[in-house]
Amino acid sequence: MSPILIGNHKEIPIAQAEVMGILNITPDSFYSGSRIHDLEVLKSAENMLNEGALILDIGGQSTRPGAKILNANQEWDRIKNPIEQIRNTFPSAWLSVDTFHAEVARRSIDFGVDIINDISFGNDDKEMMSVVSGKNITYIGMHKRGNAQTMQNLTSYSSITDEVDAFLKSQSSKFTNAGVKNVWVDPGFGFAKTIDQNFELINGLSKICNDYPSVLAGISRKSSIYKTLNISAEDALNGTTFMHGFLLSAGVKILRVHDVKEAVEACTLFKRITSNPA
Repeated sequence: MSPILIGNHKEIPIAQAEVMGILNITPDSFYSGSRIHDLEVLKSAENMLNEGALILDIGGQSTRPGAKILNANQEWDRIKNPIEQIRNTFPSAWLSVDTFHAEVARRSIDFGVDIINDISFGNDDKEMMSVVSGKNITYIGMHKRGNAQTMQNLTSYSSITDEVDAFLKSQSSKFTNAGVKNVWVDPGFGFAKTIDQNFELINGLSKICNDYPSVLAGISRKSSIYKTLNISAEDALNGTTFMHGFLLSAGVKILRVHDVKEAVEACTLFKRITSNPA
C-alpha cells in the first residue's frame, strides 16, 4: 500500500517519489539562494509549482547550526502573510509549514495549511502533539538532537542508522496513538550528525524506509555535499542531484529541495528505471 498525504479537505496516494520545494522566508538560511523576501514569495511559489513541486514548504526560522532561535510570535510574523498569499493565489497547492512551535502550527492549520513539518518531532514543544492530533493534516517528524545552538556537539552514536530508526518508529507510534491521522518521518540529515555519519545514514537508509515507508528526506545543498567536494553551497546542485538518486533508491518518497526542476527530473528518470526493469 502506498503512503498517503492527508491535507485540508484532500487526500492522495504517493506511489512514486514527489518533490517538496523550500520557501525560506528568512534572512539567514545556510544557502543564500533560498532566502526569499515577502515580495518575491508568490513568484517563487509559482515557479516551483510550474516546475513540478507537489508541496511548498514555508519556513520562517533558519535551523542551520548557530542560527538565532525565534519565539513563536516572531516566527509567525515572518510567515503569516506568505501563507495567506500563497493559499489565496494557489488554492489547490499542498502547503507545508516548517516549525517546531505548536502555536505556529495551530495558526498555520487555521490558515488552511495541509502539512506541519516539525524538525523536533514534538520534542521542542510538548504541545505539538495535541495541536496536530485529530486534524485533517499530515505531520512530518524529524530526528535531531538539541537545537541550532547545541546540536553539533551531540553527535555520539553507537549505530546511527539503528538509533535514528528506533527514534523515528518510537515517536511516530506516540503521535499515531495520540490521534495524529498521518505521520511521516525524516531522518534529519545534517542535524546532530557529522559528515561521516550522514554518509553512514545514507548507506543505511533503506532499512529506515523498509521499516517506515512514509519517509521524507532533505539533503539539498547541505554541508555533507559541499564540504566533501570542497565547494560552496551555491555550487552544490550537481552533487545534490547525484545524492538524490541514492535517496530515491533507498525508498524515500518525498525529496525536500531548493532546486525543484532538477529534483523532479531525477524523480522522473528514477520512475522510468524502476517501471522498466531489465
